[in-house]
Amino acid sequence: MSEPGTVPAGADETVELRCGGRAVARYEYRPDLPVRESPRPCLHPVRTLGGTVVTELRPADHVHHLGVSIAVPDISGANFWGGRTFVRGRGPTELDNHGRQRHLRWLRRGTDGFAEELAWERGGRRLLTERRTVAVRELDGRCWALDLTCELTNVRGEELSAGSPATNGRPGAGYGGFFWRPPTGSRPPEVFTDRATGEAAVHGRPAPWLAMAGEGWTLVFAGATDDTRRDPWFVRAAEYPGVGSALAWESRLPLPPGRPVVRRVVTAVADGRLDRAAAAGVAARLRVT
Repeated sequence: MSEPGTVPAGADETVELRCGGRAVARYEYRPDLPVRESPRPCLHPVRTLGGTVVTELRPADHVHHLGVSIAVPDISGANFWGGRTFVRGRGPTELDNHGRQRHLRWLRRGTDGFAEELAWERGGRRLLTERRTVAVRELDGRCWALDLTCELTNVRGEELSAGSPATNGRPGAGYGGFFWRPPTGSRPPEVFTDRATGEAAVHGRPAPWLAMAGEGWTLVFAGATDDTRRDPWFVRAAEYPGVGSALAWESRLPLPPGRPVVRRVVTAVADGRLDRAAAAGVAARLRVT
């Protein structure tokens, strides 16, 4: 049952997503978070069909990592990632530059997904309007897919751009955009693509799909638009588990006034530890037109 428009004051500020008759994710769209964490909606917990949790919220190593979210470290100087800002010549620096993503209204709302409108704001000034669409579908009895589209529109009437620590002088740290923080296990997860294995081999490179396999779970990520497939993958495994699709790896991404920038990532959430052949088979089923 879909629900358009706004939600009455005092209503539950989460959305439960269900697949195959089971609750697989909860979306918190008005989180109560410190300003330093760049408050934004997030999906947590996300579960396999078997019930294993595959996200982590506000872990001690990076308290601003929020399950599955859209987070960008630098929108023309505003921090929508959380934590410190990397400043060229100074390194990670505490700045009073944090923004927030504010839920405006539902365009559609149901247990199989939703579409919403968000404002990206800094100091009460809106920089971007986002249309975010999330949908879930079952692939088989052990695997389901989370389909997330982010459409960002510059509403300032002036040129804006998205950057990252890498574009500000920190090599290899081109993160920003779609980001998934899995739970930390007793050992680092495996990461691999169709052609490469290991964090060093897959980090900072585009690939049709990328898999991360942990203790009792596997996530298979695939870009679902040409622009998304061109973006490199940001990958962490040894220090902490994390996968992102990077908007601004080597150079800033222009955000022209009134012209939407769209990215779409489809993620398979599977029970068990998949090998490359099995992950490739799942990735083939994620392809959308």
